[in-house]
Amino acid sequence: METFISLAIAILAAPLFPGIILKVKAFFAGKQGPPLFIKYYTVAKLFRKGSVYSNSTSFVFTLGPVVGFASAFIVLLFFPFAGATPLFSFHGDVIVLFYLMGLGRFFTVIAALDTASPFEGMGAAREVFFSTLAEITIFTVLLLFCRMNGSLSFAEYFIGENPISFMSDTGALLFLVVFAMFMVLLTENSRVPVDDPATHLELTMIHEVMILDHSGPDLALIELGSFYKLFFYSAFITHLIYPFSTADGIGNWFMFYGLLAVVYAVVGVTESMMARFKMDLVPKFVLTSFALVFFAAILTMGVFQ
Repeated sequence: METFISLAIAILAAPLFPGIILKVKAFFAGKQGPPLFIKYYTVAKLFRKGSVYSNSTSFVFTLGPVVGFASAFIVLLFFPFAGATPLFSFHGDVIVLFYLMGLGRFFTVIAALDTASPFEGMGAAREVFFSTLAEITIFTVLLLFCRMNGSLSFAEYFIGENPISFMSDTGALLFLVVFAMFMVLLTENSRVPVDDPATHLELTMIHEVMILDHSGPDLALIELGSFYKLFFYSAFITHLIYPFSTADGIGNWFMFYGLLAVVYAVVGVTESMMARFKMDLVPKFVLTSFALVFFAAILTMGVFQ
């Protein structure tokens, strides 16, 4: 029962937390900002509208939002939110799930290319390039965790016999990993300084330009998929910061969602205090996350001992 309740809360709460980012950014700008539930209103409004399709698009264009949403949703079924046992788990699920998210991105990209818009093709090329660089960091993290934990499963990583967190024997190394995963979070979710989700200039867009032609329920699915993806990466970092035990019950949920709100607030602070990087600086930013994780991996080998 705890598994289903934890998963249901995660699914329902995912659109709430981006509102924290907007509130933090509004605070730094001296404004009141939109209500915390703004994303719920946006998704509900989009579902009430109809979709508009160009004559130049095919069925591939309609597949992009569906596959993108489904891939992000399935990942949540395997994650142990707040220490609760995930709905599904098996050895090697982390590899399958990260490639599943890659499949969602692939369909988003071919949906963008299906519009035959040069702007959407440009954005797709940029997103694929930056995500490929971020993938190097992600799989280096998985290799490091496999060395530390001996497993390739989210459940074993965070609620197994030897959970990976700051409280473990190798917790000091995780400062580098948490920082690197935060940089990956910003990259994979198209946040500042990699991308600017609020920009309206096609030439400077990355992710947003790929979905310009989507509308109505299709755009609502894309929005929900992006909320779930950001929620997953934030939960990943939260579990690295604090170990959640299955025996702590409801106390875990307060701690988990409190730390999760802090992660979203840090994203808001980052976007308020930093400008978006020039396009040629983004690869250096992403590869810096790989350097941090690679250094942490070297330290686990006892090279400097």
